[in-house]
Amino acid sequence: MSHTHTNLTGELAEYLRRVSLREPDVMRRLRERTASVPEARMQITPEQGQFMQLLVQMLDARKTLEVGVFTGYSSLAVALALPPDGRVTACDVSEEWTSIGKPYWQEAGVAHKIDLHLAPAVETLDRLIADGQQGTYDFAFIDADKANYDRYYERALVLVRVGGLIGIDNVLWHSKVIDPSVNDADTIAIRDLNEKIHGDERVGLSLIPIGDGLTLARKRP
Repeated sequence: MSHTHTNLTGELAEYLRRVSLREPDVMRRLRERTASVPEARMQITPEQGQFMQLLVQMLDARKTLEVGVFTGYSSLAVALALPPDGRVTACDVSEEWTSIGKPYWQEAGVAHKIDLHLAPAVETLDRLIADGQQGTYDFAFIDADKANYDRYYERALVLVRVGGLIGIDNVLWHSKVIDPSVNDADTIAIRDLNEKIHGDERVGLSLIPIGDGLTLARKRP
């Protein structure tokens, strides 16, 4: 019996993608375009994008939330998985990065599904709550500045419906979470949120070692 998951070597990752990845060409090209920018490490992996698509379809989601868009790959993945009347409320502060993804959203025919808010995400989330949208989202994905993760999580819990799902990226933080010598603000914020969610009876929980670690929290009644 193994007590850890299989070590995903480069060769095994290639095999995994060969036998499981069904990445549309438009997503592949956006991912490759993103790989050319210095901040490319912020991009989710293609298998994570496909996993999120599966989650959205299993939830029969129609209304989703994204905190942290970057170049729009995850927005595109979710929008493609949504039905024609589905919508992504996407929060980011960078017009520079989000503008990279917009032509790909258009090409894929899903730009009308993505409502991009260029403002600090806490402001956008608070406005959504003030507008009476609490309990109306099926799925939320958090992948933005780590220092504010807890604030995003708390607001996502308000906005997501009972039975809805919150995905939180980078929760293993390149193994920094287990290194006691690393105590920068981002690492501490992720450690603290991991511990908080572990004890949070408002949600069911699974932390999945995909990409840089993905926590899935399902809102309980």
